[in-house]
Amino acid sequence: MPGGNLIDYEQITFCIMNWIKKVFKGCAHKSSEGHYHGHYVEDRQFYAPSGSGDAWREHENEEIDRAIALSLLEESQKGRRVKDDKSQLEDDEQLARAIQESLNFEPPPQYENVNTYQPMPVHFPTGYRICAGCNTEIGCGRFLNCLSAFWHPECFRCHACNLPISDYEFSMSGNYRFHKSCYKEQYHPKCDVCNHFISTNPAGLIEYRAHPFWMQKYCPSHEHDGTPRCCSCERMEPHDTGYVALNDGRKLCLECLDSAVMDTKQCQPLYLDIQEFYESLDMKVEQQVPLLLVERQALNDAREGEKNGHYHMPETRGLCLSEEQTVSTIRRQPRLGTGNRSMDMITEPYRLTRRCDVTAILILYGLPRLLTGSILAHEMMHAWMRLQGFRTLSQDVEEGICQVLAHMWLLTQFDSASDSNGAWTSSSSSSSRLKKGKRSQLERKLGEFFKHQIESDASPVYGDGFRAGHQAVYKYGLRNTLEHIRMTGRFPH
Repeated sequence: MPGGNLIDYEQITFCIMNWIKKVFKGCAHKSSEGHYHGHYVEDRQFYAPSGSGDAWREHENEEIDRAIALSLLEESQKGRRVKDDKSQLEDDEQLARAIQESLNFEPPPQYENVNTYQPMPVHFPTGYRICAGCNTEIGCGRFLNCLSAFWHPECFRCHACNLPISDYEFSMSGNYRFHKSCYKEQYHPKCDVCNHFISTNPAGLIEYRAHPFWMQKYCPSHEHDGTPRCCSCERMEPHDTGYVALNDGRKLCLECLDSAVMDTKQCQPLYLDIQEFYESLDMKVEQQVPLLLVERQALNDAREGEKNGHYHMPETRGLCLSEEQTVSTIRRQPRLGTGNRSMDMITEPYRLTRRCDVTAILILYGLPRLLTGSILAHEMMHAWMRLQGFRTLSQDVEEGICQVLAHMWLLTQFDSASDSNGAWTSSSSSSSRLKKGKRSQLERKLGEFFKHQIESDASPVYGDGFRAGHQAVYKYGLRNTLEHIRMTGRFPH
């Protein structure tokens, strides 16, 4: 038994130690006596052995045997201790390796376009380990080894939710760590229409559509599932935000509704503003041309009865008439009813008689003020050229110069308007910035969008015509450009 072995070992050691003392005491005594008496006394018989020679040799042999036995016992005990220590060390090393492997935490694999990590072989350095999160020493217990550093488990946290990351995988964006779910919530694109994560295509890539100006992201399926767009700003209707349904089937977002012009009477101040704008350019329209706001169907009917003019597809928003017709105009704006539908709109017939080359200007109702104004400025240019006796022009020239005037009017509606094109003087520009007060940020954004629509129009008539006309006005000025068009029917180069 372990206890008995310990007692036997102690007893044997005690006996051997007493025997060694006797052996070395006897040897020391003889040597001391010989040395002492040899130094002072010449009589050699004094320290000669007292017994016979055989007895002495026998006694000496016994002492040698005992010394050999003692040496063998010590070697045996020493070998046993070395073996036990070596076995214990191997057990400790195996236990340490098992603990390290069970506590090891490594970062996971790449997730899409960001750095994600997964475990790699661990090489534990010697010396102290300092936590990269709190910069304190990592003592005994669990720790993480990832991103070329050591961490307390509670210090390895998500940048988004600030909770410890204990998952097998995590995501990286720059130097920031995220739970995979937090990274997806923060960086994976969501559809602005259905508010779901945009799914991947068969190739495993995230595919979505985006409006070129508003950058509204949406699933490709919404282009074909009947999701309505705002008739003014072209943004798709989000599922959690209802657009206003107009009587003629169009839908209007709440931002555009905020400044929408809904009936003919409400549009009159804007009409006066456009007239002042033309007067500031020394292009006064002498004839009083009626302005009417109409529904989509009334505008389409009037377009069918008009022999002259060009129309912007897919939908016409304004029309300058020169034929005698009877149109239905909006006398009182509708009110909003259940389900954001317009109700109680009152219309009345309006007889157009031909007193000159222009009988009326028709504008689609329900559009924001700035869009309505730019359409009105466009149609007013048609009226001015007809009243000035311009020849019949090619579509790109006539529609192009009308778009130039619409673009110029939009520029006057903001403080950033510039007269660098030489089309009007500073005094005329300031008179056109009149009484409108400070624009809201939203209305300014809408104005920028309507300018963007004119500038980026891809149609050969309205788009290419505008860009050619704008370049001519910038280079030669508005007055010289108009004179060149009157004489040649083309833009100056």
